[in-house]
Amino acid sequence: MEADHYDGFAEAYARQNETGLFNAHYAQPAMLDLAGEVAGRRILDAGCGAGPLAAALRDRGAEITGFDSSPAMVELARRRLGTGTDVLVADLAEQLPFATGEFDDAVVSLVLHYLEDWSGPLAELRRVVRAGGRLILAVNHPVIRPVVYPDEDYFVTSSYTEDYTFDGHTVDLTFWHRPLHAMTDAFTRAGFRIAVISEPPFSPDTPRELLPPDLGDRTSFLCFLFFVLEAV
Repeated sequence: MEADHYDGFAEAYARQNETGLFNAHYAQPAMLDLAGEVAGRRILDAGCGAGPLAAALRDRGAEITGFDSSPAMVELARRRLGTGTDVLVADLAEQLPFATGEFDDAVVSLVLHYLEDWSGPLAELRRVVRAGGRLILAVNHPVIRPVVYPDEDYFVTSSYTEDYTFDGHTVDLTFWHRPLHAMTDAFTRAGFRIAVISEPPFSPDTPRELLPPDLGDRTSFLCFLFFVLEAV
């Protein structure tokens, strides 16, 4: 995916994420819960999009720096966060413009599954997070690929493209599936220790009309997989 792929639908994507099920009521609450107490912590939001997670962490007292590869997304994040928060155009697939050990934590929400190669990005994230700091991330759950595409080989790292509609704007997004062991191997090779693997419930305040109609009384569904990694 090109770095500026989101530029053509950045505003539509941001609008839907404000109230949509998968971001506003699932990924963001889960990321905040995993982050816990963040007051005074220097946190890098890698792939920050329009900045909703960065804003929520800042409201909890964190010192936030964000970046995204999409200039349009960065502009939206700057509008949201104001001049007191640094938001840069940068690409996680390249060397990051930050000092070694500059951050206490990094959050990477729904970004890595766009990348074929995780070795360089994870090495850079480990470089900019201090020893003892955390990498908190969310990716597409790897079991979804064989569930939706039962003829595909779960154990092969492979790309797939699906169309999504954001606030009436339909676009194609390409993701990289990788099995769970490939994820965890990449984390440990980069210098992280796995502290938490989470499959959380959706937020209890989720409007019922946003939930799948066949969910019944269940409080969870297969969607994303969350990790807390410690920099060693």
